[in-house]
Amino acid sequence: MRMYDVIAKKRDGKELTDEEICFFIKGYTDGTIPDYQASALAMAIYLNGMTERETATLTMAMAHSGDVLNLDRIEGIKVDKHSTGGVGDKTSLVLGPMVAALDVPVAKMSGRGLGHTGGTIDKLESFPGFVTGISEEQFFSNVNRIKIAIAGQTGNLAPADKKLYALRDVTATVENISLIASSIMSKKIAAGADVIVLDVKTGSGAFMKTPEKSLALAKEMVKIGCNVGKKTMAVVSNMDEPLGYAVGNALEVKEAIDTLNGEGPTDLLTLCIELGSHMIMGAGLTDDKAEAGKMLKEVVDSKKALNKLAELVEAQGGDKNAVYNKELLPKASIIREFVAKHDGYVSHIECDEVGKAAMILGGGRENKDSIIDLSVGIVLHKKVGDFVRKGENIATFHANDEDRLNASLKCFENAYVISDEVVHKDKLIQYIVTEEGVTNCE
Repeated sequence: MRMYDVIAKKRDGKELTDEEICFFIKGYTDGTIPDYQASALAMAIYLNGMTERETATLTMAMAHSGDVLNLDRIEGIKVDKHSTGGVGDKTSLVLGPMVAALDVPVAKMSGRGLGHTGGTIDKLESFPGFVTGISEEQFFSNVNRIKIAIAGQTGNLAPADKKLYALRDVTATVENISLIASSIMSKKIAAGADVIVLDVKTGSGAFMKTPEKSLALAKEMVKIGCNVGKKTMAVVSNMDEPLGYAVGNALEVKEAIDTLNGEGPTDLLTLCIELGSHMIMGAGLTDDKAEAGKMLKEVVDSKKALNKLAELVEAQGGDKNAVYNKELLPKASIIREFVAKHDGYVSHIECDEVGKAAMILGGGRENKDSIIDLSVGIVLHKKVGDFVRKGENIATFHANDEDRLNASLKCFENAYVISDEVVHKDKLIQYIVTEEGVTNCE
């Protein structure tokens, strides 16, 4: 088989065989197929698309290009949640303990974040002493004992995806639904869970900016998961404004603790209950969504979920007292307010600008070698639809460096649009996608 012929076939709009797709992934991973041929095929796929079968084959080939986690040593049905990423997205910190408090095993391998803020494991390192690099033995032991472990990715999961994504990033071939869906799902399948619940973001702070594109991606990923034998569903959720109010690692941890105490933002708890309901239904606890929601609310009201977070922190070497006393979490040395320049209603928040402002403070990584400052970030006080008076505080900045703070404040000036008219706020949960079809929640 020649790579030249595979490229020509897809260039001409024809369907590739399983053998041709596997030949490409194996060759590109081991280095026998060069970047220039891989980029030619990526562009041919970008322009001509892929069938459902091609996309499923590409996904499985990438999933099996390296290590595939075997979670058989964990008792019960293993569930996992994946978010396509957004600003202030701290759902795993709330959702994991909620689901684990119902004795559903949550075995989560998480990467470090690139961009606005850190990933889930960066945020967890806000707890003094918390260790994300635990051994495989301890990982399995913790999940069986307390039903939850969240660790940094180990081994060599989906190396083909890592290599192909880096190539797509510099060859203008990122924004293709089949390529995006196979990239995300290959990592989830390699991570070994039985049930996959996807949180697909849409809006100004999301990778996919429109509901139509986000829905198309959600449908494609659900199809892939179901085609390869994984119970998979997706929620399309609004990211036209940050989730909750906090953007920044320790600040998001504090907000997650507030939520598990029953005192957090409504949007964060609503989304966690929606996603959690599908996770526990997938695990077989109930087939009634309303009942699932009640079960999740009960573990918050009874503080079982909060105590589960404390168990997680303690099991991975952290100071569990910080769960009950937020003063023990990292704190910034400079606090500054950003005030409204005139009266009006918040009509729009440019979510990406909020994220960039947090990253400028040092809350995120500009590249993989950047060191995150866990204490810095932004706490919003106004969201879309809220009325604000001139001079009223819109956001509080937490910083450790005056120059970074000034640059962040300048960036943030582009984030809020204030108008005279009351604005309609889009629903948080927009679509639910299952193997059976799509539910429009608008």
